[in-house]
Amino acid sequence: MTKKLTVSFFFQIIELVFTSILITKHIFMRKFLLLFLPFSVFAQTNLYENPDFDRIAIDHKIIAVVPFKTQVKLRPKQMKDMTNEQLHRLEKSEGESIQTAMYSWFLKRKKRGDMQRIEVQDPNTTNAILGKQGIDYNNIRDYTPMELANILGVDALISGNYETDKPMSEGASVALGLLIGFWGSTNNALVNMSVHNAADGILLWNYNKKVSGSIGSSPDDLINKLMRKASRRLAYTKEN
Repeated sequence: MTKKLTVSFFFQIIELVFTSILITKHIFMRKFLLLFLPFSVFAQTNLYENPDFDRIAIDHKIIAVVPFKTQVKLRPKQMKDMTNEQLHRLEKSEGESIQTAMYSWFLKRKKRGDMQRIEVQDPNTTNAILGKQGIDYNNIRDYTPMELANILGVDALISGNYETDKPMSEGASVALGLLIGFWGSTNNALVNMSVHNAADGILLWNYNKKVSGSIGSSPDDLINKLMRKASRRLAYTKEN
C-alpha cells in the first residue's frame, strides 16, 4: 500500500512539473510576441461608416490630412525632468508624424492603383496653407472640420486624436531619451480618426482603435496596422 502511494505521489510530482513547464512556456511566448511584434491589436475597435459615404465620395477629387492632436501620457516621475513646453513639442512632433504616415499610406494605395480618382494633399502644402491663415497645431481645434476643409480647398478632411505613453516618431523618441533616459517605442496607443465632408461638415467615417507596440514600432507601422482592415470600409480604398 505504501509503495502504491509512493508511486502515485511520484507521478503527481511529474505531472505538476510538466504543467509548470507548459505554463512558463506560454507566458514566455506571450511576452516574446508582445516584445518583438511591432504592433499587437486588441479587441477595442469601433468603426462608424455613414450610409451615404459611398455616394458622397463619388464627387470627391482631393482630400487632406491635418496633424493629429496628440497626448503623450508620461508618468509623474518622468515629467520631473522635462518642462511642459518640451512635452508640448514632443506631442506636436507626434501629431505631425501621424499626419505624414497617413499621407504615405494613401500614396502607397495610389501606387497600387486603388485610388486613381482621388488626390491627397501634401502635408507640407496643408500646413503651409493653414499657417498663412494663422492656424497651427496649437489652435487647430478652434476650427470645425468644415472650416478647415474649405480653407484647404479640399472635398474631405481627415483628422484625429492620438494618445500614447511613449513617443513613436524617431525625433521625439530620441529627444525624450536624451531628456530623461526613456528609450523605446510605443507601448500603448489609442487612435481616433475621422473623415468629414467639406460641403456640409457631416461625419462620413470614424475609426477608433487601441493597439500595443514595442521594438520596431513607427508611425508607418501604426497606420499600416490601423488601416489594414479599416480600408475595406473606407469609400476611397474599399474593394468593389
